[in-house]
Amino acid sequence: MERDSSDEEDDRQNLIHQNETTAKSPRHCSTFDIDEFHGKLTGNQRFTFNKRYLLAVFLPLFIVIVYFTTDVKSYFQTGASNVKFDASVDRMRESELHALYLLRQQQLGLFNLLNHTVLIGSNSTLVNSSDRLNDVNLAVYNQISLNKRIQQALLSSHSVGESLDLNENVTDPSVGGYVGVNGCKRVEQKLSDRRTIEWKPRADKYLFAICVSGQMSNHLICLEKHMFFAAALNRVLVIPSSKVDYEFSRVLDINHINKCLGRKVVVTFEEFAEAKKNHLHIDRVVCYFSLPQPCFVDDEHVKKLKSLGVSLNKLEPAWVEDVKKPKARTVQDVVAKFSSDHDVIAIGDVFFADVEKEWVMQSGGPIAHKCKALIEPSRLIMLTAQRFIQTFLGENFIALHFRRHGFLNNDKKPSCFYPIPQAADCITRLVERANTPVIYLSTDAAESETDLLQSLLVLNGKAVPLVKRPARNSAEKWDALLYRHGLEGDSQVEAMLDKAISSLSSVFIGSSGSTFTEDILRLRKDWGSASVCDEYLCQGELPNFIAEDE
Repeated sequence: MERDSSDEEDDRQNLIHQNETTAKSPRHCSTFDIDEFHGKLTGNQRFTFNKRYLLAVFLPLFIVIVYFTTDVKSYFQTGASNVKFDASVDRMRESELHALYLLRQQQLGLFNLLNHTVLIGSNSTLVNSSDRLNDVNLAVYNQISLNKRIQQALLSSHSVGESLDLNENVTDPSVGGYVGVNGCKRVEQKLSDRRTIEWKPRADKYLFAICVSGQMSNHLICLEKHMFFAAALNRVLVIPSSKVDYEFSRVLDINHINKCLGRKVVVTFEEFAEAKKNHLHIDRVVCYFSLPQPCFVDDEHVKKLKSLGVSLNKLEPAWVEDVKKPKARTVQDVVAKFSSDHDVIAIGDVFFADVEKEWVMQSGGPIAHKCKALIEPSRLIMLTAQRFIQTFLGENFIALHFRRHGFLNNDKKPSCFYPIPQAADCITRLVERANTPVIYLSTDAAESETDLLQSLLVLNGKAVPLVKRPARNSAEKWDALLYRHGLEGDSQVEAMLDKAISSLSSVFIGSSGSTFTEDILRLRKDWGSASVCDEYLCQGELPNFIAEDE
């Protein structure tokens, strides 16, 4: 997750020393001086050279010159030389093709940067925005980093002996200092600008939460929205029973919410049943959604409620609202439609509800409280996450949520199911920018996919380890708390543990379209651990290959 400032690969320049041999004619005592000799042989005594004598003098000299200027061994190694030459050419072609691909990526990045700067220049309100300026700085840095990778790709086909190291060249415009200045720093929380609503419920008025869509993450988001509705309607929120929903008490500390507010604002189903003396009746059911069915509740869920002894009146829609096309609503709309004097009301599943989105999505949420987050992992899960990080990861790591299940059908437009090599390239770029030595992997991918991903995660010649939670081992003590409290092996506990670990990472890479990712991003924002480098996997890119529809 999800964990792009970079520790640039040090490029050492390999100087290839070539011994240049200069052949000089040796001057020995037996070699006579031409001028002197001619001076001695003048007139009738001029010397006449014999052809055999000339051949005897110049032939050894010719052999010496040929010996020192010709690699005689090459005549006996012709086959091996051709093989080596072909391999070198292949390597050079491969490196140049890779460099062309990187140049194309850099071109696209520069176009995006150009468009971004044009936007800033055309909007005076953004000129002095530090956030926008930081975005531009990061974009520039990415292109510089990509340029260095292109250099590495081109140089790799020519390297001899030790690897080339461009950073040792003092004329190289290194940006290593960028990491500490504008790299993957924490996102500044502007809590002073936070807009909140007070939650002061009447003790005898309840909002009965109903959440049915999706998996645990969807239900947690549904509960968070129910809390906002309960605050607006001045009601106590009833957490669903584990017999009709997830066993939230195993992953959440329900009483933590009450402590954060300083009053009783949420109760478990068991507490609600005790307070109502087992007269479990929902007086009014006003459905937020009317389509595809009232309250987005099916007959099976109604039967489960009745099996608990919960009776309810007829489901009545508050307005025409489709889960596929929810309208943007205000808190005033909610108060006007759902206010009631009845003791117990329900509004159905509100996971898809679009009410005061910016208000709800801000750091800390929309409700006034004294904690970092209202809905967060239980204390046991938090301690286990910290112990895992201390054991395997350390403080500087990227967390990657790599979802694969359900994404290959390409129902999401655009598709976010990336081929493994493309995903590896995106992850490597962020690892380089974030300067992190290890990645924590939370995934539902098959081992064959994660094995390939691991083999492709290489930076500066070193593999970047992918760390997953290992199977239970009595010799390891990081998960002892879960074991002692009977929480080991619970899939929901493990999912929440993944969220906790990912939320504590230096940088997070998420899966676009996944509520699991969205819940991690919410926690990171609330806890103040969000990084300017947090992003979705291959954000801004399309899969480089997409299968046809059935």
